[in-house]
Amino acid sequence: MAPNQNIPPLNDKSLFKQECYVNGEWIKAKSGKTFEVKDPGSGKLIGTCPEFSKEDTDEAIKVAAAAFPSFRKTTGRERARMLRKWYQLMMDNAEDIAKLITWENGKPFADAKGEAAYAASFFEWFSEEAPRTDGDTITATVPGNRIFTIKEPVGVCGLITPWNFPAAMITRKVGPALAAGCTVVAKSPGETPFTSLALAELAHRAGIPKGVVNFITALENTAEVGSAITASPTVRKVSFTGSTGVGKLLMKQSANTLKKLSFELGGNAPFIVFDDADLDVAVNGAIACKFRSSGQTCVCANRIYVQKGIYDKFAAAFAEKVKGFKVGGGYDEGVTHGPLIHDRAISKVDAHVRDAEKKGGKVVVGGQKMSELGSNFFQPTVITGMTMDMRLASEETFGPVAGLFPFETEAEVVAMANKVDVGLAGYFYSSNLQRAYRVAEALEVGMVGINTGLVSDPAAPFGGVKDSGFGREGSQQGISEYQITKMVTMGGMGQPLQGS
Repeated sequence: MAPNQNIPPLNDKSLFKQECYVNGEWIKAKSGKTFEVKDPGSGKLIGTCPEFSKEDTDEAIKVAAAAFPSFRKTTGRERARMLRKWYQLMMDNAEDIAKLITWENGKPFADAKGEAAYAASFFEWFSEEAPRTDGDTITATVPGNRIFTIKEPVGVCGLITPWNFPAAMITRKVGPALAAGCTVVAKSPGETPFTSLALAELAHRAGIPKGVVNFITALENTAEVGSAITASPTVRKVSFTGSTGVGKLLMKQSANTLKKLSFELGGNAPFIVFDDADLDVAVNGAIACKFRSSGQTCVCANRIYVQKGIYDKFAAAFAEKVKGFKVGGGYDEGVTHGPLIHDRAISKVDAHVRDAEKKGGKVVVGGQKMSELGSNFFQPTVITGMTMDMRLASEETFGPVAGLFPFETEAEVVAMANKVDVGLAGYFYSSNLQRAYRVAEALEVGMVGINTGLVSDPAAPFGGVKDSGFGREGSQQGISEYQITKMVTMGGMGQPLQGS
């Protein structure tokens, strides 16, 4: 039966915006063109948003550039108060933000409420970092010289975010940019623009000055808008979260203007369970890590490696947990997992399952599309007997499919885990302290979870290595991505006191 998507009304209907936010005003595209946004669960129309073009984007960049000279002169404490007020408004309206997330993204309402709070936490964290962007005093090697550094905002920033976390990916970039004193043009994902536009409305209410934050939308013109941002000499920093392929394209487009870049790109996270792990804890960790947002996160476990001595026990317990999932519309009572974002996601998930079956894998739970619910639903799936020649071993699935690979030794599993071009997150479960250090140091990833399947925290530096990108978001390091370090050397400072 198709999901009963009775959308609960917003408590504050004015948060639902269908225009872009530029220079403190709500505007349409100059062409008048719009694109449709549909509920991935029901396929029904949610609303329309402006189809911005290069011309529209250039205008938003010009506005951000005009706002930068005055905003950069605000004190860190002033910017902290702005971010804190924006944070409080997000918390006050968290339920409505969650409703929008579920409506356009499809994730269950409980998950969406978690994201709304997590997203707000970045504004809280960076409001506390804003007054503490200090430089250093450095001991010179030349007598009479004195050296110090100043941290300055890099300038206008172009921020490009994905659809899987419509609120958190925005705040994780906008928060440090504003804390540093930068102005921004944020390109919202075409699949999920309404959450970011609600955040823009809250920015307006928080008193963020005109032109400091600008939210633009596009779907068909996404490549054109991205090119406008990367090619503009006015934009001094680009932060992008998305696929590795698009990241490489944006990097190439940014070369002529030598921008500062930070990219959080594709992942293919290994999740390793050693035979000395607490089995129940490992099973629960794997469930949380693999199936959060129906597997549509860049740090989801994509390859689950289980040591042979406990493989059968782990597989049985893991499969039993997955059988208890309830798939449906995000607002429906008791639903644990919602739809995938679109038909392309369904096609890739199905292809990975069929490939594993063809090469000897055994589907023990799920494995099929759920057409009775709608075109974007797929059964949470567990496959045993996985081998390294299967597509799932080398490609990110980005869906609710858990493939269980057996292994024998540490060296073997680390070699398998590292045999990919990407390196975002990796996880393992073990009760051996020495093993914890050995394996953590050997995994070629930017983030490691030991005896936990969740590593995201506004206080932690988030980012990868290899084809998963560079730069860090969150933490003290996150604000540095939006700053430059200016060195000042003062000469002639070693003179004796006058009168001596």
